[in-house]
Amino acid sequence: MVAVAETGGFSSAAGKLGLTQSAVSHSVRGSERKIGAVLFERGRTGARPTPAGETAVAYARRVLRLLDIMTAEARGAAGSGAAEGPLRIAAFRSAALHLLPPALERLRARHPGIEPRVRIVREVGRGAAGEVADGKADMAITTLDGSAPLPTGLVASRLFEEPYSLVHAAGHAAPRTLPLVDWAENCGSYTRGWWAAQDWIPEATVEAEDDGAVLALVAGGHGMAIMPALSLTGAPESVVVSALGPDRPSRTIGFVATPESAASAVVRALVRELRAAAP
Repeated sequence: MVAVAETGGFSSAAGKLGLTQSAVSHSVRGSERKIGAVLFERGRTGARPTPAGETAVAYARRVLRLLDIMTAEARGAAGSGAAEGPLRIAAFRSAALHLLPPALERLRARHPGIEPRVRIVREVGRGAAGEVADGKADMAITTLDGSAPLPTGLVASRLFEEPYSLVHAAGHAAPRTLPLVDWAENCGSYTRGWWAAQDWIPEATVEAEDDGAVLALVAGGHGMAIMPALSLTGAPESVVVSALGPDRPSRTIGFVATPESAASAVVRALVRELRAAAP
């Protein structure tokens, strides 16, 4: 099922798996009979998952990953007990750029058998947590108090609170009068109430692709921005970061995993390093 979904067809899945097309087709049809639903739409251009198929494939990925975890945990118990094996991580951009590197450096030093693989995911819609729900990641570094509910069957844990600040180019006498530079992933339900109460914040006149582009535009004197702390790591000297007062907004950064992955040695090892690296 996973191979058909990822390659887009039975023939290509067969090639990937080293099987015949008829064997792959027979296997999928057997799964469809057991589940009682059509999992793939077949056509001239290939095969694509139905809504039932998307759900089944997500669980299939998680089952395959559980087999990997079982092997790694059993080997660790039989040997030195060291955590080892692949660790698939989904994270939003600023976490991947500024939080993960020091944590992964310490992780590799302490657990050289762990093989981290990082995927950067936009923190909109289902975000990084959706990668875990779909079986594409073992854990996600994500915002926990946004408007989108946590996908069913996942567990979450807080890492730290990330405050927001006003950012503007140095030398401007009235930075709050500048036009607003923003990007799609910014803010959300965790700042919406505070944002609505600030009559000095205009509608964004410049929309950037990500927080790095926002910071560059602000540094170039094209406006001001309201940004979370991770996005401001390593901000250039031409940028001034100003506090927004005691009622400033913040968002909760945490990690999300399935209960099985959260209990695995590789995830627990990374979580320890993330907590040590948290600001």
